[in-house]
Amino acid sequence: MAQATTHQGDLIDVLVKDHRAVEDAFGTYERGGLSDEHRRALVDHIITELVRHSVAEEQYLYPMARKSLPDGDAVADHEIEEHTEAEEVLKELERLSPSEAEFDQKVRKLISDIRHHVEDEERDLFPRLQHACSQEELQELGAKIVRAKEVAPTRPHPSAPKTPPANMILDPGAGLIDRMRDALSQRGR
Repeated sequence: MAQATTHQGDLIDVLVKDHRAVEDAFGTYERGGLSDEHRRALVDHIITELVRHSVAEEQYLYPMARKSLPDGDAVADHEIEEHTEAEEVLKELERLSPSEAEFDQKVRKLISDIRHHVEDEERDLFPRLQHACSQEELQELGAKIVRAKEVAPTRPHPSAPKTPPANMILDPGAGLIDRMRDALSQRGR
């Protein structure tokens, strides 16, 4: 889920591009043959990208689902619950060393959970939103998603608010602190 600042597209385009990028990272992990140092760096990259992506979805995708779909509240609540569960795994991965057996188990659980989540979004939620929203709305949300990811946190915060307006107020501050921590620890280098 690389920075999408140069990518123009609607909400669905931006999020699907993120999905493909994280799937590529999963594939790299699954192929194996990486040193502990490379596995740690790859998992840190995956964590960063999943957190940024999740925050952007929570700020814009799920509120749009609530507004546009007859069962939008239930859909959004389910998706946010899945995000919270994934963030718990991400938080556990941050504290584990790649040399610990539990590290690989947690990564494999994360991969399985995220693949399920992505499949649900792409098979059900995205087509429903494409039908319910205008192209202008989707285009505007795509640009907002890109901007949100630029200031989003880079580390999991499972207990942070997941719905507007609280998340839209607190996420940029957490993102700034996370990026400072990343710079000091040289995470992502």
